[in-house]
Amino acid sequence: MQHRRTDRRRFLPIGAALAAAVCAVTGAVVIVIGEFGGSPDGSDRADTLPPPARIACAKEGKVPGSGSTAQQNAMERWIQEYERACPPVRIAYNPLGSGAGVAQFMRQATSFGGTDGALKPEDIELSRRVCRGGKAIDLPMVGGPIAIGYNLQGLDDLVLDAGTLAKIFDSEITKWSDPAIRELNPGIKLPDLAIQAVHRSDNSGTTQNLNAYLNGAAPDQWPYAKEKTWQGKGGHSAAGSDGVAGAVRNTEGTIGYFELSFASKLKIPTVRIDTGAAKPVEATPETASAGIASAKLVGKGDDVTLEFDYATQAEGAYPIVLVTYEIVCDTGNQPEMLPALKSFLTYTASEEGQKILPSIHYAPLPENVATRVRKVIATLS
Repeated sequence: MQHRRTDRRRFLPIGAALAAAVCAVTGAVVIVIGEFGGSPDGSDRADTLPPPARIACAKEGKVPGSGSTAQQNAMERWIQEYERACPPVRIAYNPLGSGAGVAQFMRQATSFGGTDGALKPEDIELSRRVCRGGKAIDLPMVGGPIAIGYNLQGLDDLVLDAGTLAKIFDSEITKWSDPAIRELNPGIKLPDLAIQAVHRSDNSGTTQNLNAYLNGAAPDQWPYAKEKTWQGKGGHSAAGSDGVAGAVRNTEGTIGYFELSFASKLKIPTVRIDTGAAKPVEATPETASAGIASAKLVGKGDDVTLEFDYATQAEGAYPIVLVTYEIVCDTGNQPEMLPALKSFLTYTASEEGQKILPSIHYAPLPENVATRVRKVIATLS
């Protein structure tokens, strides 16, 4: 069997329709995880890889997806494992951001979209044009903490709370030596250095979840809407979670938000959040799972939308969490792609697909949610 290489980010021809839609949304070069083509020779890794995952494979198919950058590292791993086990099938995922992922799906340029915020009612209504005889639904697939990363030389432990974060990202606290930050970090020498807050320039579910957290936990300091567009005043911007993480890594005095996997990959220290619990909570897959487990299921029918308690003070529960949803049609999926789509999503939601997530700094779905998602995937048509 031929094996695929670990490095999967490359320039790829994934079909004129998808490429045109990507360029229309972003004006950028298409970079895709996975590829539609022959499998490259990965024989140099054959002796180091574990056995392929146990997957009920489709016989063939090409499945394009795009959207959330939050899940791009998980998606890369899932595609790698799936295609090792199911070589006739090709999956391609373009991490353009949640807003673009929804837009691409609504143009029927992709089989599934990834978004870190559930679809709005108007999106669901619009989806009836794409999902003939049905509508789009949200399927949570991967969770994780939104880490608050920072760059202060010699400082690898920092505590902040919701109100202080809101003021930092709204340009009301502008110095690292501000009394509010000093009060949360007694005994730590903080530099008299300007804060450079970095936010997403693109429409982003990560931004939407941070807006929701700040609004839910510190409404007086953050009265802004829970939207995918950035709401605060001032600061600097960068595209994608990788862009924000890169900006923080390369510039002293910066602070930004991105998924924990980006912080871990770039070795960026992250803020512990003072939630009012006995101890400030660190961003980890385990503390994020505790936060996700307290979410309420509010979706109707086959839609599996979750609602979070951002003001939680539960011990060990990290409050800034997101779940990435895969958007698919409940009925009316493209028939030539449906078997491969169901096979791939069945794997990602499976126990085997979920158990690899903590090793790459993501939080698996609570079992009650994962079970519901698996049942819905089985009924897609």
